[in-house]
Amino acid sequence: MKRLQSPMVLQICTFKLKKLETNRIHIKNMVCPRCISAVEMILKEQDILYSQVKLGEVSLNNSITSIQKGKLSEALNLQGFELLESEKSSLIAQIKAAIISKIHHSATPMKENFSTFLANQLNQEYTSISRLFSSVEGVTIEKYITAQKIEKAKELLYYDEMSLAEIAFQLDYSSSAYLSSQFKKETGMTPSEFKKQSDPKRRNLDSL
Repeated sequence: MKRLQSPMVLQICTFKLKKLETNRIHIKNMVCPRCISAVEMILKEQDILYSQVKLGEVSLNNSITSIQKGKLSEALNLQGFELLESEKSSLIAQIKAAIISKIHHSATPMKENFSTFLANQLNQEYTSISRLFSSVEGVTIEKYITAQKIEKAKELLYYDEMSLAEIAFQLDYSSSAYLSSQFKKETGMTPSEFKKQSDPKRRNLDSL
């Protein structure tokens, strides 16, 4: 026979859940491991204890006061970051961080499509995630993913350590021809034309 939890136990569980949620903050413009190090340094300078820092998100040991949050926000702004307050902004930051992390900082091949990946990462239905992203950013998640993939392709082409076929495989394109097609559509030039440039133009990830 299952034991029913009393209202008091349920209330305590809910309180703990809410407390955990308030101990998680989201930060805009974190796009690389160096950003993580920079944010960790800021947290230490502000005497804010944390358990984990990852792209776009910090898990704090304790909730912080409004005064601490204000000082943290100022310190983050000086380094080009932004402390996000609204729920929508936080979710957008999480979506971007998950995409950037997977495309730019993971060597593990995708075993699922991005819609499934994002839904699992954020524990939300992809349709609602996609709708929110488009309404706030003015572009679809698919377009954002493509822009990030092309920027990663630029990086790999610049270092000239992989063939176009290998780059296409790493970025989960069906063929090098398809990658070339999307690359020209996004940049106005083919991958080979890009490699011939003396000063290839690349964009900051947080500007995409």
